[in-house]
Amino acid sequence: MPLIKYNNQSLSAITAIPASIPTGKLKLISSQTASNSASISFTSGLNSTYKVYKFVFVNIHPTINSHFVFNLSTDGGSNYNVTKTTTSFGSGHKEDDTETLFSYDTGSDLAQSTSDQRISSQGGINTGNDESLSGSLTLFNPASTTYVKHFISNTQHYHGSTWSINSFMAGYGNTTSAVNAIRFQMSSGNFDGTIYLYAIDNS
Repeated sequence: MPLIKYNNQSLSAITAIPASIPTGKLKLISSQTASNSASISFTSGLNSTYKVYKFVFVNIHPTINSHFVFNLSTDGGSNYNVTKTTTSFGSGHKEDDTETLFSYDTGSDLAQSTSDQRISSQGGINTGNDESLSGSLTLFNPASTTYVKHFISNTQHYHGSTWSINSFMAGYGNTTSAVNAIRFQMSSGNFDGTIYLYAIDNS
């Protein structure tokens, strides 16, 4: 792939952008705030209007040391049981600088499973007053009736043993049915926090 070189001498002097560079803006579709809630479900807003949707998590704080998870639905939220195959790894750094980690997380991947998918890897999110998870999950073309449904997430959370954990997860919902709802919850217990649903608008 050739490098694109701008001949203008500064950003303020650029008068045109090549067509190969994607454009678009985030459009807020909706948001929900959990308050000691068992789950948050988005049962509207995922449709054929946009090809890419992004969920942004802000200060997801559990009542029990546990993992933040999600699942997909093809029937408007009546069932959250889409078959998924995923991969997951994480990096970590301890507060006192005594340990680091970078590893594949076999406990967070799925192989043709309808189970909830972990968004946080390596270890659970702790329950301390200042501890939480933030990050995002991108879902691609959920309304397609031709392709499987790809997704990618990147989050940061405070592990229960004073670790900073950066979690990376990706995979696909192995269905050609349209995905029209998604549910977020903890693997155990309730949680607080806000989730925003954005679309990438290329119009």
